[in-house]
Amino acid sequence: MIVRSVLWLLAGLWLFSAVPASANTAEAEALVKRVTEEVLSILREDKQIRDGDRKRAAELIENRIAPHFDFERMTALAVGRAWRQAEPAQREALIREFRELLVRTYSNALTNYRDQTVAFRPARPGNDADEAIVRSVVEQPGVAPVPIEYRLARQDGEWKVYDVAVNNVSLVTSYRGSFATELSSGGIEGLLEALQEKNRSVARKGAS
Repeated sequence: MIVRSVLWLLAGLWLFSAVPASANTAEAEALVKRVTEEVLSILREDKQIRDGDRKRAAELIENRIAPHFDFERMTALAVGRAWRQAEPAQREALIREFRELLVRTYSNALTNYRDQTVAFRPARPGNDADEAIVRSVVEQPGVAPVPIEYRLARQDGEWKVYDVAVNNVSLVTSYRGSFATELSSGGIEGLLEALQEKNRSVARKGAS
């Protein structure tokens, strides 16, 4: 899980202008490479993160990565059909807890970064002009290359990531399975309680 979490965090996050899909994908590649190199450079040079400073790793995520993710759409996709039944306050709470879980989990994972590199494959349009797919491969000596695919959607002229697939396994789909178990036994409130407990558990592990 830690290795996969590191891989999910290794590529950059992007903004695009309102241009045709083919131009979007070309611009996506350039921006992804630039931001990815920036993030990897920080990981290589920041001794505190490499020494296990999870607070500093969380700051990196908050400042460089999280602003470019659509946590609302990610949460809705992970919750599935039950999302329509949730009250507005419950939706806000679910987004908040899921976001915290991802940031906490991946800040812990970032401290395990060990000189991986990222190579890019040609990006391609999504299902329509407001979606794009950016593809990359994480490489490390002695380990098989791992493909990572980012799905982005444009809203109000800004592009944000709403799903990430590692080795063809979707982050959203992975969580949807565990969320479904909690929803079937305790409904929305049961899922919220499970997320809150998971966040407390991750926080305890980070503190230790």
